[in-house]
Amino acid sequence: MTTGTAVRSEDFSTLADGTPVRRWTLEREGTRVRVLTYGAVVQSVEVPGRDGDRAEVVLGLPDVTGYEKHAGPYFGAVVGRYANRIAGGSFVLDGHTHRVSRNEGRNTLHGGERGFDRRVWDSEEVPDGVRLTLVARDGEEGFPGRLVVVVTYTLDVDGALRIGYRATTDAPTVLNLTNHSYWNLAGADSGSALGHELRLAAGRITPADAESVPTGEFVSVEGTRFDFREPKPVGPGYDTNFVLEETGGEPVAELHDPASGRLLTVRTTEPGLQLYTADHLGGDPFVPCAGIALETQHFPDSPNRPGFPSTVLRPGEEFVSTTVYGFSVR
Repeated sequence: MTTGTAVRSEDFSTLADGTPVRRWTLEREGTRVRVLTYGAVVQSVEVPGRDGDRAEVVLGLPDVTGYEKHAGPYFGAVVGRYANRIAGGSFVLDGHTHRVSRNEGRNTLHGGERGFDRRVWDSEEVPDGVRLTLVARDGEEGFPGRLVVVVTYTLDVDGALRIGYRATTDAPTVLNLTNHSYWNLAGADSGSALGHELRLAAGRITPADAESVPTGEFVSVEGTRFDFREPKPVGPGYDTNFVLEETGGEPVAELHDPASGRLLTVRTTEPGLQLYTADHLGGDPFVPCAGIALETQHFPDSPNRPGFPSTVLRPGEEFVSTTVYGFSVR
């Protein structure tokens, strides 16, 4: 298949149970991206800096064994069926209580014990990229409905990484998908990413309790450390959902490394963005705060929060979402 993006695939490795994993490489306009069929993981993104040299700017692992061993940080994976948290591991939908897998204390995080990040996806080449497909059975991790999820990674004409999500279900369910890449624009092996300059088009957050579950409130960022409406250096201690403002298609986020000049822009159709500074990384294989996650998403615990944007998906509907990560130098 001839496209504007150079696309190739290869046998990569096998899981501990012998399941084969493939790797796809996309390359265009100075951007090179590698994607695994395990977890739909973005293993690598290489882009040039001010000096013209290309560097690895996401935290990735060299082999599948590493991803199986270090599953908790969700390095580069597509997480679901419900990204972020569901309080108490349960929710009510159409009068029925659904109890889902609890894997973070009493709560559900990123889909439960065996979410989409720990599954091998089917894959096929498409123009300018790769399409990955996963079928989640009815009742998997406690979630209702047989869900078909399609995630497409492509490179745009300017080398931007476009992630398109689509999903359908045969029974009412809840759905929240995101990519869990950690960005370090100075280079994945450069240590802490703190000090990167961040701008967010977000005037409010959904504050959370001690278990990182939203209280249900909307709070202004005015006069707080959460105010990134003008660029400022990122410090530690963030694991927060920001309520994105309408930007008319302009970036909702910009992350800049002054030393290398690399600039990451984020455009999305999602209403929220989780800023996570990865304070909990333990030094094996990455130091604390080695990368900054900018997870475009619906809000945490929306199934239990009627005041939040709905995450309900019904038969006959199609979930559609797009996030674009652009790369340049400033």
